[in-house]
This record gives sequence, C-alpha cells and structure tokens, in this order.
Amino acid sequence: MLVVASLLARRISLSAIPIFIVAGILLGPFSPLPITVVEPSEGTDLLSRLGIVLLLFFLGLEFSYERLTQARKAFTMGGAVDLGINGGLGLALGYLLVGPGPEALLIAGLVYITSSGIVTRALFDLRRLADDETDLVLGVLVFEDLAIAVFLGVAAALAAGEAVGTLDIAGTAGLALAFVLIFLVASRWAHHVLDRIVPSLDREQLLLGALAVAVGGAALADLAGLSEAVGALLAGVLLSGSAARDAIEQQLLGLRDFAAAIFFFAFGLQVDLGQLDEAGVWLVVAVPVAIVGKLCGGFFAARLAGYSRQQGVNVGTALVARGEFTIILAQLAVAGVALDAEFRERVGSFAGLLVLATAVIGVVLMRESHKIGQALFRRRAAGTGEAGGGGQND
Repeated sequence: MLVVASLLARRISLSAIPIFIVAGILLGPFSPLPITVVEPSEGTDLLSRLGIVLLLFFLGLEFSYERLTQARKAFTMGGAVDLGINGGLGLALGYLLVGPGPEALLIAGLVYITSSGIVTRALFDLRRLADDETDLVLGVLVFEDLAIAVFLGVAAALAAGEAVGTLDIAGTAGLALAFVLIFLVASRWAHHVLDRIVPSLDREQLLLGALAVAVGGAALADLAGLSEAVGALLAGVLLSGSAARDAIEQQLLGLRDFAAAIFFFAFGLQVDLGQLDEAGVWLVVAVPVAIVGKLCGGFFAARLAGYSRQQGVNVGTALVARGEFTIILAQLAVAGVALDAEFRERVGSFAGLLVLATAVIGVVLMRESHKIGQALFRRRAAGTGEAGGGGQND
C-alpha cells in the first residue's frame, strides 16, 4: 500500500506525506471502510519512532556547525516571533473555546508546535535544503523543540493538578539549553576524531555506527527532557563536518525513506474521522487560526531577519503542519485527572484531526509557495524579480 501511495504522490506531483497519512486512516482501526487491515502495534510504534529519528538526523547532516552559528540570529529572532504570534493566538483560541484555565494553556501548546517530521520530509521532497531561508525554518524548529521541552513539564504538572514553580521552569529550560550547547560545541571538533576512525570501517560498520549515533543522540535528548527529534538533529550536526557524511547518507537513505513512510502511516492509524462531529466546532475555528498564524509568523520572522517577501512566504508555508508533538500533548491531556472531563473526551479527536488538516494543507502550501508569493506580490515582482526564486533577497 505504501508503494502505491508513493507512486500516486509522484504521479500528482505531491509530497507523499498526506497520502501516507490517508492510507493509514483507510487501513487502520478507525477506517470508514468495512474492514481493518492494520492495527497499531509495538512494531509500528518502533518503526515510526525510528522514522522521525532518521528524518531529523539526515536534516542535521545538511547543517554544519558553521552554518548553524551563522544562523543564530535567525534562530533567536525567528523563534521568538513564532512563539509570540502562535503562542499568543493559541492561548487566545484556548480562552475562546474553553475559557481561562489549564485547558486553555494546553490548547495553546497544541496549536503552537510545528511538526519537525512532516516539515523535514517535505523539505527533502521539494529539494529546499539548500535554500537560504531553510536556515530560518530549522532555527524555528529547534527553538520550538526547546520551548516545548519546558512546556511539557508545565503541562504535565497542570494536568495532574500539581503546582508549578518558577525554579522548576527555569531548571528545565536550563537543562534543555545546556544539552543543545554541549552538542554544538562537540560538533565543532568532532570531525577531527571521526576522520581518523571512519576510514578503517567497512560499509556495515559505518551503517551501524551512524545508526548508533542517531539513536544515541535521540535517547540522550529524551533523558534530558527534550524530544528525540532534536537529539537526532544534533547528532546529525555532530557528523556533518566529517568526510564520511556523504557515505553515511548513501548507506542510510533507503532505511530513512522506509521508516519515515511508516511514521506517517502509523500516524494515520490514530486518526478517527468518526469523531469529526465531536470536535467539529473546535476545528472550524482552530484550523484557520493555526494556518494563518504560522503563515504570518514565518513571514514576519523572515522579514525581520532580512529575507525577501517571497522567502517569507516560503518560511510561513513550511511551518503550517502540526504533528507528533500535538498528539503527545493531546495524550497527556486525555490522561490529565485534574482537567475538565468534557475537555478530556474531546481533545484527542480534536488534536488528531487538527494535525491531519494542517499536514495536508501545509504540504500543499509548501509546494505552491512560489506561486502564492508571485500572486501576492506580482506588482512588486514585476519591477524587481523578487518572487522568482527562493534564495533572493530584497
């Protein structure tokens, strides 16, 4: 089925992500069809987790220490603008839907966080890794992962009815930031050691070694309270300066694509379209807010960082898709004994359908971002040629 989905995606010139998700819906336990072909299992969960790890590991391989440090302004500025706009809109949305309280804060988190997995795969599919503005997209994703690491601790305490202290929040934030800085500092010199070791490894040893670094980075991030995704990303950065980078990409490419397909397919297995009525009112309000918020946040962040208007459109469309973190937060909310019972019943289906809608729309918007920019700024582009390419500034 995944092969058919991939061929269909190529046929219609669309990223395979939404098609894999739809395949999971149609073949999974909540399928509108009369039979269930695939049930979620420990096997699908393991492969899907490996998929997100390899996707972010490959993204890290494309970003050297030098490239990341040069983009530090984009990281801080872009992340702050994104948090201010989308965190604020999410909180306002939560207040509108459920009133003041911890439930509103959880809805803010659901709406705020972009899917690292979906965005990364789409960047690969659309061949945008070399675009200048992709540095800003990556910076926002890393900033969001740091922010969500802190937010998860706060949300878990609120869902359990526990008090959250300022020292607890500061401690979590400090640990997350220290983890990232240690990896970045290590990546500055890691290639000197790796280039001495790698030539003595055969293909099998290189494959296993690279996997060990990717999975090890993800595991360390999990221990530090961060997402596995950001750990895998930093593990890729650690190896990006090595002479063996191209060989590592060649060895792991097939496994990455297979595991990533399982990740999106497994996500589709969790989406229950039958609960659309239950979450319908929330979705009608939340989906437009989620999309417009990311489009505006990405655009303004890009403009403040000195990118062109077309590049701002490219960044905004790249941040629309929500994904794995939205589901994790929803699962936390469902189990939150201190939260409103009606909210707990509705939030799971709301999150799943929000992710489905934004993932499909986000990937389509990414593919059409240049046309969107040309349509919005046609008069400006006629005089300057700005909208014609992803890497051109004003």
